[in-house]
Formats: sequence, C-alpha cells, structure tokens
Amino acid sequence: SCSRAKSPPARGDELRALLWCNGQQPSKTVVEGLLEGAVCFGVDGGADRAAEAGYEVEQVLGDLDSVDSDRWRDRTYELADQSSSDLAKSLSLLIERGYNEIDIVGSDGGATSHFLGSWAALCEAPPGAVIRLHHEDSVTHRVHPQEGEREFAVRSGGEFSVFALTPCRSVHLHGARWEMDGAPMTLSTEGLHNVASGESVRIKADGVLVVIVPQN
Repeated sequence: SCSRAKSPPARGDELRALLWCNGQQPSKTVVEGLLEGAVCFGVDGGADRAAEAGYEVEQVLGDLDSVDSDRWRDRTYELADQSSSDLAKSLSLLIERGYNEIDIVGSDGGATSHFLGSWAALCEAPPGAVIRLHHEDSVTHRVHPQEGEREFAVRSGGEFSVFALTPCRSVHLHGARWEMDGAPMTLSTEGLHNVASGESVRIKADGVLVVIVPQN
C-alpha cells in the first residue's frame, strides 16, 4: 500500500506522490512500480477507485462532487475553484506542498474532453515537479522549460512522440532519427512517431512539451 504522508522534504530530497484519477482503472502492471516510497492521493472519485483496488489513500483532493464523502470524512481537502479541473488543482497543490515527482494513473477512458483535459492540466501545472501520466501502453512525460534538458530511456529503434502544448520558439532534440536544433514547434503532428537512434533521447525547449514513451 502507499505509505503515509511524511513531513515536508529537506531541500534536495525526493518526495513522490501518486495521483489516482476517476477514469479507467489502471492495471496492476501499470501501478506496480509506482507505489514504493510514494504517498497516494485520490482525485475526487479516484480515491474510491484506488481503495477498491486495495491501496491506501492518504487524502482526497478536488471539489468532492463524485466521491463517497462519508467514507472519507476526515481525509478530504476541498479544492473548490471551478475555473480549472480537479487534476490541475491537485497538481498545483502537491507541488506547493513540496512534492517533486508526481505520477498520475486512472486518467484514461471516459469522455474525450477528459483526455484532452489531462494534457491541459500538465500544461497548467507550475514548474517544480517531474510529472508523468501513465497509460496502459505508454507514459506521457511533461517537460517544462524551467527544468532544462531532460533525458528519456528509449531503446535504439524504439518509437516515441513529442507534442508542444504551448508554442515553442526553440526546441532541441537529440538521440533521434529526426533531430531538432533550436527549431520552432507548435501543437502539430510534426513530432509524431519519431525513432530513437541510441539508448536515450535528450530534449529541452522554451515552452511546455509532452514526450510519449512506450511502456517497457
């Protein structure tokens, strides 16, 4: 089960969170490697989904309109602002609390608007944390301009995709068949189905990107 919350980390320490959303239930294969050393939070009704799967939830975050409030009476934190989604608000709150690694499960399935909303939440979230959105077949990594260069393990010949969530004037991408050296990029299919040429792909940009890497 997910561990209980610890005191805020000293500077330089890792504090990991697992955010469980109220979409399609993730398989055990997806969740398995994410639990160790992480504190589990439910995004609204995602708390019920995590508990049904047998995991301990530290706190329920969101506007609490789709969760069994009696069940979680003393473990809720209401985020009432209706101008952004529960996932976006939860990411901002956890980064404010000092979490610097956040894994998200249960965001797939359901309405198309929720799928696009998950990407929008990655775009809205402030800097300060590595954020990963886990799917059955892949992982979506948020790349923020304040993080500098990021490196991702992709086997040689393996496919990956890059999308710009905000307009970028300068994208640097190395270790791929189609590289970029300071080129501009907007939300388009330009970065779809690139191929790794070594054991890792390196990328940095002056806007927010997502890099989609297949599950190992």
